[in-house]
Amino acid sequence: MEYFAGKYDIAVIGAGHAGIEAALAAARLGCSTICFTISLDMVGNMPCNPSIGGTSKGHLVREIDALGGEMGAAADANMIQSRMLNLGKGPAVHSLRAQIDRRRYAEYMKHALEKQPGLDLKQAEVVSLEKEGELWRLVTHFGAVYNAKAVVLATGTFLGGKIFVGDVSFESGPDGMFPAKRLSASLEKYMPLRRFKTGTPARVNRGSVDLDALEVQEGDKNIVPFSFANTRELENRAVCHITYTNSETKRIIKENLHRSPLFGGEIVGTGPRYCPSIEDKIVRFADKERHQIFIEPCGLETEELYLQGLSSSLPEDVQLDLIHSIRGLEHCAVMRTAYAIEYDCVDPLCLKATLEFNDAKNLYGAGQFNGSSGYEEAAAQGLIAGINAALKIQGKEPFVLDRASSYIGTLIDDLVTKGCNEPYRMMTSRSEYRLLLRQDNADLRLTEYGYRLGLISEERYRAFLKKKAQIEEEKARIERTVIPRTDALNAMLVSRETSPLEKGVKLADLLKRPQLSWRDLTPFDTTRPDLPDEVLEQAEIDAKYEGYIRRQEADIREMRRLEEKQLPADVDYAAIAGLRLEAREKLSKIRPQNIGQASRISGVSPADVSVLLIWLAGAEGKGAHDE
Repeated sequence: MEYFAGKYDIAVIGAGHAGIEAALAAARLGCSTICFTISLDMVGNMPCNPSIGGTSKGHLVREIDALGGEMGAAADANMIQSRMLNLGKGPAVHSLRAQIDRRRYAEYMKHALEKQPGLDLKQAEVVSLEKEGELWRLVTHFGAVYNAKAVVLATGTFLGGKIFVGDVSFESGPDGMFPAKRLSASLEKYMPLRRFKTGTPARVNRGSVDLDALEVQEGDKNIVPFSFANTRELENRAVCHITYTNSETKRIIKENLHRSPLFGGEIVGTGPRYCPSIEDKIVRFADKERHQIFIEPCGLETEELYLQGLSSSLPEDVQLDLIHSIRGLEHCAVMRTAYAIEYDCVDPLCLKATLEFNDAKNLYGAGQFNGSSGYEEAAAQGLIAGINAALKIQGKEPFVLDRASSYIGTLIDDLVTKGCNEPYRMMTSRSEYRLLLRQDNADLRLTEYGYRLGLISEERYRAFLKKKAQIEEEKARIERTVIPRTDALNAMLVSRETSPLEKGVKLADLLKRPQLSWRDLTPFDTTRPDLPDEVLEQAEIDAKYEGYIRRQEADIREMRRLEEKQLPADVDYAAIAGLRLEAREKLSKIRPQNIGQASRISGVSPADVSVLLIWLAGAEGKGAHDE
């Protein structure tokens, strides 16, 4: 029998990386919140790789932290090895990546939810979701009925989850957990669902791996934290290793492709292009002789090692053969078999930039439910969905980040404007403003927003303002400081393969040279104040890339000019003369909020944008005349 169990402002379905950030944000903004999870033991679980960050993903984590989210602090607290990727390239693509103790991370996040005032954490499967007047009605598998003013769907890969290992398949969530089997039927009343697929590699026992045969991958000596508020000294407590597949691995896979559900047609869900299974790699890159495998620890108090790059849905016996063909893994004991998982998700074109559904008031989507992949992408969406759900029921203006403000804004704009035909993964190449949207300046870009929302404390905000002032003062100093010519300076310049000086030169001009950094100039910069490295780094980047930064800032001004031209929510695009048929269909489906978003929709041409601008000018003129 059903019974009434309680009423909340906001209900979050799922306690993975999206659900955690959504629930914490909503509660921290003063909303009574409940977060449902199928298992309390899986809160903040990392069913795939035991790491946070990576190329472009590190940007997302630092942006989440700058806005007041939890992922960065949790990653720092449970980091066991840290590396800054792409240091051989420009600062726009430098990305922090850390190996995480996955069990401690999950405990940290569960405890964060438990401690949060105004937030209830509940183990229960939500099997029904219905709109009743102004409220949403949620029913659990035990018959408990909850009412909520707003709901955030963060179901991850649990919704209709189905595991595949060769010809074996069964309903399941990740890591052998129960799937959410009944909720999809309710959701289909409000939105079209589709099937996506992802997968995870096998785990092996460290004691059975020949580590001496593998390449060692150490962490960085100078560790940069994810959280701008971190004050602890971080240290590496583990190492990773690298090995490679070979011709024998390739032979085993090719001879058993007929046994793969991926190629046999059993898997109907679309998989991620940028994180393919090993059998998919062998087929797509047939000429490549070997593929890199990263062997990563799952934690400090477990012997499980994760085989990054060896995701597979092949039968278990084939998996054993191909793993044992790899150097260092010849005699390894496989503890967890790799698998593929299919799940239900939504077409994100159904969503607004706030992550609220176009046709379901006060219902929000976040994470893999929205068609994305990755912990970081999920957490970013969860944070924005939680913030906007809270603001909506409080009668406040929505919070939307545009493409020029952040990778979070780019991620969401891509999803709700362009959609995705496969699990979406964030990449630096997706941002046209990536020189400005670096991970090192995420706090400068977003902390002000977090403070105004109420997610950044007064103490942290004051520290941020101090750092900001120090950067501006240092930028002014390097512009006015002249470094005299000396033999020692010229010797250093020649050693860095850059031309020596004939006379004194501004410090800013020296920093513009690509071969030099502020560290190289430390012995010659005698008036430099004692400043944190992060302050000096910001001043150097601004000096070194000044021209490029100004160019991108001009592009942003033009983009925002179009973003300011708002489109009414009830536009009848079919009635606008001059729009092409495809444009009318796409605009009617996506319902862009402004001309800028409309211009980025696939199928809307520059000519269609011109028609919209003319129509909008006429509509605005008519409105002014009517008044």
